[in-house]
Amino acid sequence: MRDDLAYEPLTPKTLPERLKNLDSITSLIGKEAQEWRVTEVGDGNLNLVFVVEGKSATIIVKQALPYVRVVGDSWPLSLKRAFFEHETLSRQAKRDPGSVPQIYYFDKEQAIIAMEMLSPHVILRKKLIAGEYVNGLGKTLGHFCARTAFRGSDLSLPTNEKKKDTALFQGNVELMAISENLVFTDPYFEAEMNHHTQGLEPVVKKLRSDISLKTDAQKILQKFASNTETLLHGDLHSGSVMCTDTETKIIDPEFGFYGPMGFDIGMLISNFLMAYFSQPGHRTENTLEKYQDWILSVIDEIYSAFINEFSNLWHNERQGILFPKSLFEDQGHSSEAALYGVLEQIWSDALGVCGIEMHRRILSLAHNADFEEISDTHVRSKLEARTLMMGRQLILERNQIKDVEAIQMLARKYNSEKHL
Repeated sequence: MRDDLAYEPLTPKTLPERLKNLDSITSLIGKEAQEWRVTEVGDGNLNLVFVVEGKSATIIVKQALPYVRVVGDSWPLSLKRAFFEHETLSRQAKRDPGSVPQIYYFDKEQAIIAMEMLSPHVILRKKLIAGEYVNGLGKTLGHFCARTAFRGSDLSLPTNEKKKDTALFQGNVELMAISENLVFTDPYFEAEMNHHTQGLEPVVKKLRSDISLKTDAQKILQKFASNTETLLHGDLHSGSVMCTDTETKIIDPEFGFYGPMGFDIGMLISNFLMAYFSQPGHRTENTLEKYQDWILSVIDEIYSAFINEFSNLWHNERQGILFPKSLFEDQGHSSEAALYGVLEQIWSDALGVCGIEMHRRILSLAHNADFEEISDTHVRSKLEARTLMMGRQLILERNQIKDVEAIQMLARKYNSEKHL
């Protein structure tokens, strides 16, 4: 592709002509571009996504748009997010090999990434709505969060590399601003683009009248905006995970930024909790309890895998400026208390983010299909009310709730209550 070509959104008709001379593409799917089958499949909030099928292989081509797709051109957005997605994917591939799609081609000016087609993988959220199981799901996700958190931090990276990388990702200001507003702030007042299910008004009023809740949400935002502990995915929800029955991959890290270690895993857990609470809108009584129990077991698997792998990396790859072995093991001293303190802070941060994400996905702009696909708004609002109220407790008691078992107990408690 010519470097001097002005940015132009791809279409199924123009894509073959614009990519046909790229060896990295044609070597995979064939040189006869007129024989490629191109289908637009993007159903997300921000980008164009195409499946490009050739005689010998199929790839995904993703292109950023100069605006927020879910809103339209009234909300302009920089094309630089494709660069940050590419940079994040590249680092994730090194820090947790095999966890993300392989990249075949990147064009910064055209905001295009061509990458591995994940097939027969399905978006995790769709599987959770359909009541399907994924073997090894929690372990894969927990390891991904631990490896990317540890290996992108001052526990592991050389300090000059970490600081250089942090400065680079501070340029992802527009997507960080989306999180700062839509996630942390908009749920707690009548923001212009907010919307919620009819009937939720009493619970919404309760949340927006809770000064302690709003204060704590802003404290968590303060840490999000100022703490650059590690490179994060930044948008790790059940729509950013693709699975078969036995394999899991992570996609779409365009919100990549350096922030608190607990952010990704907190957002991830929140999406499993929302899937849990939404299940009565998707399952019959015959299968409901068993599947809800499985969802809660995955949360336990995620965090157990996270703790185990993070601890393993602490003992074997701790070579950065933080908690150096020269202060502990080299003097015959244990670093276990220091490790426990780091994990305790990650857990507290994760719970705060978890609760806020449960609020924003119901009250802010971009909602989850887990609830949105429940057509009976009376049923939906009751399930969302439970979710909102548990989210509130997670935020306010993030320093008192100590383990996953407590999360599971709270989820079952709220699942049996009426808040409308």
